[in-house]
Amino acid sequence: MSSNVDAHAERILILDFGSQYTQLIARRVREAHVYCEIHPFDVGLDFVRRFAPKGIILSGGPASVYDAGAPDLPQGFFEQAGVPILGICYGAQLMARHHGGAVERSDRREFGPARIEVTNAESPLFAGLPADMPVWMSHGDRIERLPSGFRASARTASSPYAAFEAPARGLYAVQFHPEVVHTPDGRRMIEHFLVRVCGCRRLWTMASFLESETARIRERVGRERVLLGLSGGVDSSVAAALIHRAIGRQLTCVFVDNGLLRRGEAEQVTGVFREWLGADVVVVDAAVRFLAALEGVTDPEQKRKLIGREFIAVFEEEAERLAAAGGRFTFLGQGTVYPDVIESATHRGPAATIKSHHNVGGLPEKMGLTLLEPLRELFKDEVRQLGRELGLPETVVGRHPFPGPGLAIRLLGAVTGPRLEILRAADAIVDEEIRAAGLYDSLWQAFAVLLPVKSVGVMGDGRTYEDTICVRAVTSVDGMTADWARLPYDLLATISRRIINEVRGVNQVVYDISSKPPATIEWE
Repeated sequence: MSSNVDAHAERILILDFGSQYTQLIARRVREAHVYCEIHPFDVGLDFVRRFAPKGIILSGGPASVYDAGAPDLPQGFFEQAGVPILGICYGAQLMARHHGGAVERSDRREFGPARIEVTNAESPLFAGLPADMPVWMSHGDRIERLPSGFRASARTASSPYAAFEAPARGLYAVQFHPEVVHTPDGRRMIEHFLVRVCGCRRLWTMASFLESETARIRERVGRERVLLGLSGGVDSSVAAALIHRAIGRQLTCVFVDNGLLRRGEAEQVTGVFREWLGADVVVVDAAVRFLAALEGVTDPEQKRKLIGREFIAVFEEEAERLAAAGGRFTFLGQGTVYPDVIESATHRGPAATIKSHHNVGGLPEKMGLTLLEPLRELFKDEVRQLGRELGLPETVVGRHPFPGPGLAIRLLGAVTGPRLEILRAADAIVDEEIRAAGLYDSLWQAFAVLLPVKSVGVMGDGRTYEDTICVRAVTSVDGMTADWARLPYDLLATISRRIINEVRGVNQVVYDISSKPPATIEWE
């Protein structure tokens, strides 16, 4: 793609009304090669005009439009926005109500699979799609009467207006969820809205992003220096490669070996970046320091905070040393990605703490540095695509996510040297066998967890009372949701046998069959 193409030239604004599927809407838009952002429903018309979108999508949400205090848009929003609008579920009901339609509680709620019959073949949303299609419903209200000037375009057995539109006004609405995989033709419906209705040219690709972001970094950084904490994970690795492409030796990467890494990880990560990038990578061996800070700590949130604080201290000391030797740094590079931004807070205020995020807060201000986060607009799969555009080896780009606090949060209970060695050995076996089975690339993550549980066993002719390892393997697209992987029984048997036979101190292996939600992928 030509370097003069701006990947952000066409933008779709997604207004969030609290749907559990809002991020999926964004993913579908991005997959159609159109840039989009999620913002709260109450940003106001001034923000919309500054954002200058090609179109707007209104998400679903848990409320009813007639409830007191229900999320709403200002009067005249649909007319004053000046661009096409697609309402999904709650967004559809809001559109109907704002224009004089009737929305009421349905005698028969629709949750789950349903079928729609397209009643208007001329609708741009359904062009070229089957006249009868499966969709996914999730609502207890329905549109009972269309507003004046709107026409129905699809119905279900219990919803006469499962889709409706006013093409002359650029308004379209669907009662179902086209963004979920359970609506097989939903991606094409969203694409039709983007291309046929909004006129998007599909400029958003990682090739175009690479060119525009490289130029942006060069312009912003100028001749200043950038410091980046390299963890070896996909996000920090791609961020480092992108910044290095833009400014070369003005970037210095610091790899802090906290003693909580997987087997051979420090050597692998630093080797790749020194040999492949020719980047300046400084390795700090702080294993003893981190283990001392974690001594006796069992609470997972306290572990994360202690690791974060110790990382800040180590990183700050190394930055001061490097600055004294080669000149001050102006920017701090981080591999923050879009799900981090979404999970950190919502329009209703700070999100409830599920777990502290590893991108350490407070560090830039404390060190007097300006944040440089070139990936903060990207989903994880886009980060991987960008890494491939940059030419990073597949061992880096295809690597499973690894938490910033490392093995400390896969080791439940107290963190000690001997327990870490047990976990490292078990984790290495899981990794080896998953790769040998040819399943590594099809899984989002696969790893071992050391539980604070001992059980009675028999080895040889003797009684044992030893540790338990849990194997965790999940499938996912971006880590926002995940399902437990249905690994072959023979593979699980091999992993179990090897761990019990080869890892001294373990006599029992279990497999985690919980999904996210309600569980998280990591155990802590």
